[in-house]
Amino acid sequence: MPDGVDPLLLLPYGDLRSVRALATAQEDHRMQTNNLPTVELETKPDFNRCMERIYAWYEGEVLDRPPVRFYGHNADFESAAQADRGWGSLKQRWFDAQFQVDAFEAGLDGAPLLGETFPVFWPNLGPEVYAAFFGMQLHYGETTSWATHMIDDLAMIDDLAIDWDNEYLRGIDAITDEALARCGRRFLVGYTDLHPGIDCAASLRGSAQLCLDFYDNPDRAKQLFEVAVRDFEAVYNHFDSKLKSHGQLSVSWKHVPSFGRMHIPTADFSSLISPEQFREFCLPVHAREIQTMDHNVYHVDGPQVARHLDHLLELDGIQAYQWVQGVGENYPIMQWVDIIRKIRSRGKSLIIDLALEDLEPFMQEFRPEGFFLWVGTADETEQHEVLRRLKQWT
Repeated sequence: MPDGVDPLLLLPYGDLRSVRALATAQEDHRMQTNNLPTVELETKPDFNRCMERIYAWYEGEVLDRPPVRFYGHNADFESAAQADRGWGSLKQRWFDAQFQVDAFEAGLDGAPLLGETFPVFWPNLGPEVYAAFFGMQLHYGETTSWATHMIDDLAMIDDLAIDWDNEYLRGIDAITDEALARCGRRFLVGYTDLHPGIDCAASLRGSAQLCLDFYDNPDRAKQLFEVAVRDFEAVYNHFDSKLKSHGQLSVSWKHVPSFGRMHIPTADFSSLISPEQFREFCLPVHAREIQTMDHNVYHVDGPQVARHLDHLLELDGIQAYQWVQGVGENYPIMQWVDIIRKIRSRGKSLIIDLALEDLEPFMQEFRPEGFFLWVGTADETEQHEVLRRLKQWT
């Protein structure tokens, strides 16, 4: 059976041999999940059972129920006490390692952590921090950051390199070290939000200018993509080795852990380009980006990115996709059934963001195999009801 392919998608209905083959495949999977390492977390006593569900999901399968994560919008920031600690700027607050961990721990106290809602701290200096490792400057607001693009002349690409003594890289290290010193058995420590390659190049050059480069200087644009992904494995290994030496899993901003190497490929910039340009300029970068990972969960940020889905599904090594339908006219989820079916038909798993009112119609439309649901409620009673319903989903 191909890796990650749902056996139900491969076997003819009603064939006795198919039923036997399916039973064998499911037994093989049970053996895999039963051999996972164990982790003791005081805040999440059922963590090991939850990881069995996650690993079943990576393989497009389901155990007793599909995994589910409960969340609130901007949850990482809601607990942050705003008492002045003598910061001279918002940037200083973001770089305050003790404050970042204090704020996380304050939000962790008393949190129910039901389902596959894991206690994960990840060091955050903004979504463009990987590009900042090259020396690009970031500017900070209350809950996010933005960049000053630094590649005004494509000739600058020749001198572009990761600065390993960069303030942003040192800042991520300091926050990571603070969390590792304090986590004990209370929470997991993950790595920062890394966007190499495509989105890094867009941050360094500016999205509009990079689009023009595709026409005016395509070879230089490809060179910029190459530089933006060239050192990704070294950067990833830098953080991964630090975390693994402290007994941590591989986990980041999506809170989806792996005992191996987990990465979240993205290309939000691709919403601005055609499928033909994506195939020529971006697909080779993604192939290089994901090649050393055990688990890749691709972040499909809306319909404009989804138009590249046929090309993305050509990539080997992506186990799952997160479909982000957005808000406004892109809501509700059920209008995107065709996209979801296309991904599942290729044996890939999905993360699906559901409102409570979408849960029942979604369960009626799909089987539970290969789905990891994210449900936006902080109400513990509602969370228990969702768990009850998911156990009945067949």
